[in-house]
Amino acid sequence: MAEQHSENRSYKAQVIHELKDTRLVLLGVVILAMALAEGSANDWLPLLMIDAHGFSHTSGSLFFVGFAAGMTVGRFAGGYIVNQFGRTAILKFSAVSAAVGLGLIILTHTQWLAALAVILWGIGESLGFPLTISAAGATGENRAVRVTLAAILGYIAFLVGPPALGFIGEHAGLRIAMLPVLCMVILAFFCTSAASEKKAPLKHPA
Repeated sequence: MAEQHSENRSYKAQVIHELKDTRLVLLGVVILAMALAEGSANDWLPLLMIDAHGFSHTSGSLFFVGFAAGMTVGRFAGGYIVNQFGRTAILKFSAVSAAVGLGLIILTHTQWLAALAVILWGIGESLGFPLTISAAGATGENRAVRVTLAAILGYIAFLVGPPALGFIGEHAGLRIAMLPVLCMVILAFFCTSAASEKKAPLKHPA
């Protein structure tokens, strides 16, 4: 019992230590934003396209297929483009793509622009969550604890965010309900620099 209690205290100390890391906190913001944006699409995208943009019920369901297709394309191409441009640059692109997609869906009254926005939203979401989880583990020494904390934040956003947005949508409409998501994704853009790879220290010749 004493040994188990000591291990629990040790793990708690590790968690507290990692939470003091500014980079992990900033990456937490990115994870919250990307998970919230993905979760809101999973729960509300078809209804958003039907109620706010006048599409049929069949078309509304097909738009979720388009969103999933955008995510699939992004994830299949992810390894190559991350190797080409770097993790931070792709995270910034992901945030911009998701923000543009969300912004168009909220603001436009043109159906074809709303349709294009769904693809942009899906592409933006494709790499945001997995890349940030990876960055959380790679930017500190205690990889296991950092990845666990990042994943917990993401799943909290998945579970809590969409119902909260539904409450807003019930009172103000789904367009307005997407505004907090857009604001979070814009904020995430400014936090993505925390994902930059650590540079190895230069070795001076003896």
